[in-house]
Amino acid sequence: QVHLVESGGGLAQAGGSLRLSCAASGRTYSTYFMGWFRQAPGKEREFVAAINWNGERSYYSDSVKGRFTISRDAGKNMVYLQMNSLKPEDTAVYYCAAELRGSGSVYSNDYNYWGQGTQVTVSS
Repeated sequence: QVHLVESGGGLAQAGGSLRLSCAASGRTYSTYFMGWFRQAPGKEREFVAAINWNGERSYYSDSVKGRFTISRDAGKNMVYLQMNSLKPEDTAVYYCAAELRGSGSVYSNDYNYWGQGTQVTVSS
């Protein structure tokens, strides 16, 4: 079992920044890919970014590329999402997830464990 807890959400103005954190506990393996997804009201959950456990590979959705940065601290079992140049359309609940297969999938169904989510609201 892997337990994930997100933190760092809140309210930001357009153009501002927020940093999300995800603390992983339980059975954490170096082959896991860790991802961030988001879900806005009335919309499907969408991929935001993913990173492998040693940080050598990372992927981003086109909508956040160049604005968001995913990183990890393996020693602390932490994953972060630095969000800059925020836009109102970034408003959503953000979820941290773990993919055991280690393929770096962009599909939520491929992720095995999820956190409870943290709300990010960007005002215009």
